[in-house]
Amino acid sequence: MTRKAKLIYWAIIFIGAVLFSSCRDATRPMEYFSVKVIDAQTGRGVPLVELKTVNDIRYYTDSNGVIAFYEPGLMNRDVFFHIQSHGYEVPADGFGYRGATLRTQPGANTTIQLTRNNIAERLYRVTGQGIYRDTMLIGGQSPLSKPVLNGRVLGQDSVMALVYKGKIYWFWGDTNRESYPLGHFGTAGATSQLPQYGGLDPGVGVDLTYFVDNEGFSKPMVSLRTDAMIWIDALMTLEDEQGNTRLLAHYKCMAGLDKRVEHGLIVFDDEEEIFIKLIEFPLEAKLEPGGHPFRVSVNNEDYLYFGLSPYPLLRVKADWKHVTELSSYEAFTCLKEGSRYDRQAPDFDRAEDGALRWGWKQNTAVIDVREHRDLIADGTMKPEQAWLDLHDIETKQPVYAQGGSVHWNAFRRRWIMIVGQVEGASNLGEIWYAEADAPEGPWRWACKIVTHEKYSFYNPTQHVFFDQRNGQNIYFEGTYTQAFSAADVATPWYNYNQIMYRLDLSDSRLHPP
Repeated sequence: MTRKAKLIYWAIIFIGAVLFSSCRDATRPMEYFSVKVIDAQTGRGVPLVELKTVNDIRYYTDSNGVIAFYEPGLMNRDVFFHIQSHGYEVPADGFGYRGATLRTQPGANTTIQLTRNNIAERLYRVTGQGIYRDTMLIGGQSPLSKPVLNGRVLGQDSVMALVYKGKIYWFWGDTNRESYPLGHFGTAGATSQLPQYGGLDPGVGVDLTYFVDNEGFSKPMVSLRTDAMIWIDALMTLEDEQGNTRLLAHYKCMAGLDKRVEHGLIVFDDEEEIFIKLIEFPLEAKLEPGGHPFRVSVNNEDYLYFGLSPYPLLRVKADWKHVTELSSYEAFTCLKEGSRYDRQAPDFDRAEDGALRWGWKQNTAVIDVREHRDLIADGTMKPEQAWLDLHDIETKQPVYAQGGSVHWNAFRRRWIMIVGQVEGASNLGEIWYAEADAPEGPWRWACKIVTHEKYSFYNPTQHVFFDQRNGQNIYFEGTYTQAFSAADVATPWYNYNQIMYRLDLSDSRLHPP
């Protein structure tokens, strides 16, 4: 064969391969049998629904509530799928099985309705790979500009978010990537547009633009040291001494889950798009910022209140000078002013009749929710004297809070709290709603709004910038993870990622007695 003939031959092979590949790509969606799982109450697709075959092949609906099914040997057959999802269900048959038998015809589609037992509705996954995986496989549309991989992020822990300079700034903890089991531990970040300025409706999704490194992977936003994980909280905006609005946060350098080696305040550098150290705090400070701050006007003074797991028992005047000086912080406590907490002999501030005197005090320790619990359990503090004594509206059983956020709600005209629970039905997977007349409480009653069976969903936080209908509809998200749970298997795609929920506060089940 001549050189010219060889070139023609290989050109034909190459063109044929390209055409074949193009044809396959064009027809590939027709190979799939698609199932859409919807909320019977709203008609909306439900993410995170497991469909499992009799031989234990598992599929999980994407953020549209869709699975794209293609399984050699199981096509064009009647296939039974076990169906389960946290807080949703289908009726059981006579043998107790919850599921449906579906004809798996390529190119066909069907819809399954689930009854929602959760009061809050699950909307979509915010982070990670494959958010709209199955929708894309069947040739559908996604509201996101990057529906299957964004910033090379596979998983992210615990969100912080607020509005800064006309955009929403998002930050997360430890972040996973696709190219190695270890990602980075220096706080990840992204921005998105507010809905009123061209961003997505929060009922549809959040279109994130990540801060990335030269390889396109989410970059560390805090690079203070390499020998520790760096977590942030207390995200806030303040005017600096020159009158410029700045973005600040409290940072913690962690040598383990419970070993902190450094902490202080950091400030965002808008040009470099990273946080830089502002001030380092003593390791054993009595009071320090944390949680999700919010502003409160007290006697015409502007204060920042900080939620501590998640009760707002700490505050400081909302200006640069006071926020950077720990001696300015005040705790809402029943200890005598200047006291540290002593478990064996708490130095209570008591009135003449023995009643505990709660109030805002400088240089005085907080009695947190765990300490409240211990003091009540051993009789040192009477339940009616406690400030943090949350109980289930239905069962009257105690709810031990762990992580969450507090905000004023215009619709309810009260302070509302979205809070997780430790030692609940799923240890860290139960989410509750509570109300109080003042930000510091007392907090007495709570209603369960989300359950996760044998799975964790921790550090939930409300995004007040997404409130709709004057606060009637609120949005919150949390970290869905196998960690600290009894789950035997991690949920593909969803594990160690953020999931968004919506709650309608007009629901009468939420309202305390």
